[in-house]
Amino acid sequence: MVKSKTTQSGNSGNPSVTLFVEGGGDSSALQIECRKGFREFLEKAGFKGKMPRITACGGRAFAYKDYCTAIANGESSVLLVDSEATVAKACQQGIPTTWLPWAHLKQRQGDGWDKPEGGQDTDCHLMVQVMESWFLADREMLIAFFNNGFKEGQLPAISRPIESLPKADVYAALQKATADCKTKVKYGKGEHSFKILAKIDPVKVIALSPWARRFVDELKKKMDAN
Repeated sequence: MVKSKTTQSGNSGNPSVTLFVEGGGDSSALQIECRKGFREFLEKAGFKGKMPRITACGGRAFAYKDYCTAIANGESSVLLVDSEATVAKACQQGIPTTWLPWAHLKQRQGDGWDKPEGGQDTDCHLMVQVMESWFLADREMLIAFFNNGFKEGQLPAISRPIESLPKADVYAALQKATADCKTKVKYGKGEHSFKILAKIDPVKVIALSPWARRFVDELKKKMDAN
C-alpha cells in the first residue's frame, strides 16, 4: 500500500489537535508550502499562539486515511478537504454544527468515505468547492499578487456566491485573469496556490464562505477544549 508523505508544522503553543489537510501532492517542497500557507491563514484567523499541528497529506485520500488512523489511535484530529462538488442542501440544513460533511463525502462519486468510528461531523470540514474558491473572496489581494496584466473582469461576478461556483469554473477564471500578467506566469496550482493562501484575508473568506466560517469556528472550539 502506498503511504502518504506528510509533513508537519513546527507550531508555537500546544499543538494538541492535528489538522489533516488535502494538498501538496507528492512533492515534499510543495507540502511544506501547503503547511506554511495554512499556518499563515490560521494565524490571521486568530490562532496565533495556539495553533493545531498542521499535516499536509498530499492527495485527499491520504488525508482521509491519515485522519482515520489518528482517530483510531485516540488522537484529537480535524480533517479539511475540498468538497469537489456542490454540497447538497440536505447536508447543510439548520445551524452549522448540524451540517453533514461526512454524508457529502460518502455520497460523492470518487470518495465514498465512511465516517470512522469516533469521528465527528464537527471535525470534518469542506473547502467549497475547492480551495481556490476562497481566493475569490479577496480580490484586492489577487490584484496585488499578480500585479500588471491581471484582468479582474475575467473573474466571476462578485454577486455570485463563491460556494456556488463549480471547481472547473474557478480554475478557468483564475487562468484567464492571469493569462497576460507581466511579472508572473498564468495561474497554476503548484506555482501559486499556497503562496496566495498565505496572503488572503480570512475575515473576507469567512464572510463569503459559510463552510470556511464553520471550519474556523469549530477548530477554535476544538483547540479551546484541548
